[in-house]
Amino acid sequence: MGMRFKRNLSNFFVYIILIIMSVIWLIPFVCIVCQSFRTESTHQVGYVLPKVWGLKNYVDLFQSNFTKWYANTFFIALVVCVLQTVIVLCMSYTLSRFRFKLRKFLMQFMLVLGLFPGILGMIILYRVLKDLGLTEAHAVPGLILVYCASSGMGYYISKGFFDTIPMSLDEAARIDGANRLQVFVQMILPLSKPIVIYTILTAFLGPWGDYVFAKFISFGNQAGMNTAVGLYSWLTADAIGSRYTMFCAGGVVVAVPVTILFLFLQKYYVEGVTGGAVKG
Repeated sequence: MGMRFKRNLSNFFVYIILIIMSVIWLIPFVCIVCQSFRTESTHQVGYVLPKVWGLKNYVDLFQSNFTKWYANTFFIALVVCVLQTVIVLCMSYTLSRFRFKLRKFLMQFMLVLGLFPGILGMIILYRVLKDLGLTEAHAVPGLILVYCASSGMGYYISKGFFDTIPMSLDEAARIDGANRLQVFVQMILPLSKPIVIYTILTAFLGPWGDYVFAKFISFGNQAGMNTAVGLYSWLTADAIGSRYTMFCAGGVVVAVPVTILFLFLQKYYVEGVTGGAVKG
């Protein structure tokens, strides 16, 4: 009874702490949701619950440039998600299964190179994209190019997951006449569902929430903005008084797809992270 009581008491305090942390984490989101339904005024106020509820902010939101920004963001995230997932998984499988000269040097080189913040190369990247005509109004393809260019350097977790799959499966499939592509697609990927979903999620979330580089490349042009840059432009001193509640509505709309993805794929996301951390 003593051990059971201690365990129950310990669980009780753990749950209390988790509940408090959840409430603290949810308070800002609840405030934004409530403000997005406030229709009595459009500027910032000192209270949370609206006096007049309505959907006017959402109606006005989808009649503004937000639809263009949202389409840009979704297109960028979708294309990058597909390309980056293919590149990362292929690179990870290659480094996990093949042994070739300079393999360790390549892995170490990419590891060291990845330690440098991407912001260091923003100026030269902007100059290159500008020379190619991929800035401002044409920032969308420029952002896709930059997001996908260094995708192979994110091989660490996926490679660790592939290392946990026995090499004997590859060898058995090769003996049966399968080529390398067939082994990868038909044998390894079906066994790697958690890491595939993890890679898809991380590849999608990167462009979806990017602000710094997207602002740098779009350079204030409405046609090339994503949602983060576009919504932030509503927080200037001239615009915040008339667009604050629309900004809150935009934040809710942007958060919904990501929230749904995590709710349905959380299990595989956790399995992918933990499975990929077993080996290096």
